[in-house]
Amino acid sequence: MQLDKSDLQEALRILSAEAGVFVPSVVEGVSRFALWDGESSIDLSRVNTELPPKDILFPQTEKMYSYKMGKNIEIKEIIDNPKQVVFGIRPCDVKSIGCMDKVFLEKTYVDSFYAGKRENLTVISVGCTQTDRTCFCDSMGLSPSDAPGADVMMNDTGDTFVVEAYTDKGKQVMEAWKPLLKKGGKKPAAPECTLKVKMSPEISVKLSKMFEHPIWEEVSRPCIGCATCTYVCPTCYCFDMNSDNHSSEGTKFRCWDSCMFSDYSRMAGGHNPRPGKKERVRNRYMHKLSYFNERYETSLCAGCGRCADKCPAHMDITAFIDRVAEEEMENA
Repeated sequence: MQLDKSDLQEALRILSAEAGVFVPSVVEGVSRFALWDGESSIDLSRVNTELPPKDILFPQTEKMYSYKMGKNIEIKEIIDNPKQVVFGIRPCDVKSIGCMDKVFLEKTYVDSFYAGKRENLTVISVGCTQTDRTCFCDSMGLSPSDAPGADVMMNDTGDTFVVEAYTDKGKQVMEAWKPLLKKGGKKPAAPECTLKVKMSPEISVKLSKMFEHPIWEEVSRPCIGCATCTYVCPTCYCFDMNSDNHSSEGTKFRCWDSCMFSDYSRMAGGHNPRPGKKERVRNRYMHKLSYFNERYETSLCAGCGRCADKCPAHMDITAFIDRVAEEEMENA
């Protein structure tokens, strides 16, 4: 099916009648996903937004419980799970949502706060027509023009979008858009990332044997510990818990944290198993490329390239992957 570009805003207005619609926008000079007001422009000119859409499901600060102390102790869960749609999300970020799903919804633990938001979220992906200098999603096994984890997949063909529904949620969107859709349309060929990375299943296994390798001292040397990489990463999910107390009542909330901060792993007695940047950089790369794969059988990196693009010290995970690929196993 096809949707004329001239009908895009009307298509989103139809969805906004029942849900909040997030679109790629420029807010105070920063490219990010923002709640659409029904009139403002939708920025699909960039390959990717500077900030990922993960705060839609995993807010930077999220109230979880309210409580009252005293004779009649009261604890209430704070529920805030409105129906939402995210439009214009690229395939790499769709993959990232899949990674977050594994953490918060699978195995032995289900996070009720994430689960409620995820259940009420419809994901509409728009494929890339070109790639950026730091994009390497196809090296990570993804396609710039296809996102199997999306509810609706759209691809730009010039004056129209080719539209496909992948899930029941997607079929509901297509039904709502029925007056605007036309038959036909051919999905365009996927653009190719110019950046090629030597990623393979063997990297995860190889890294598991490199914990004490001297490479970590060298790789971590440029790091200034700012944690920019973790905040722009669509799959980083470290968080801290805290309380906002007012006399006999207050709220419990969680907020984003970073494994790149020295106090993240510091224990109550003062011991820190990751005392220096070498240990923290090692943990970040090992988690992205080895630990997560061992537990969930997929990489925690989607190849969006944001970390390399925004790092003030010019650290680049792709250069690290290539270095590991070339490293002789006897040195591991």
